[in-house]
Amino acid sequence: MEEKKWFTISVYSENNVGLLNRISGIFLKRHINIESLNVSKSEIDQVSKFTIVVHTTHNWVHNIVGQIEKQIEVIKAFYHRDDETIYQESALFKINSALLFDERQIQNIIKESNSQIVTVSRDFFVLAKSGRRHEIDEMYDALKPFGIMQFVRSGRISVSKAEMQITALLREFQTMEE
Repeated sequence: MEEKKWFTISVYSENNVGLLNRISGIFLKRHINIESLNVSKSEIDQVSKFTIVVHTTHNWVHNIVGQIEKQIEVIKAFYHRDDETIYQESALFKINSALLFDERQIQNIIKESNSQIVTVSRDFFVLAKSGRRHEIDEMYDALKPFGIMQFVRSGRISVSKAEMQITALLREFQTMEE
């Protein structure tokens, strides 16, 4: 049986209503959970980039990318193992303000985790942390005993170590249209 690994799928597409629903349906049909999802503008004008993280086999991710590319609005989709990408996540932690001044350990956690204080009010302060998933998990575990009022984590953002051929591909399309 093939071993499951972490994969980051990058999907370049036109920004059309309903595409996210159709893409998520591809995963749903195969009972593969999307661990992280981020959609943003890409380096190419008028093109969006979906960054999807899944834990599955190479065979499944290969088939999924093939299905995603069949969507009309999709220009190109790629998949990469974690060691082929540079990636980050971000998180915000809302904590009771009294702890900032009364608990020396909180100050140590902030310093050791290289997190930033985003805002401080009478009732709470907010910490921001960017890094790999395990770094955010470690900070969460360290802060949890003190009480976390709110916590939110972003989806993964990533760039491939190897050059993505999407720009050359789009240039080729533009030349064919002219």
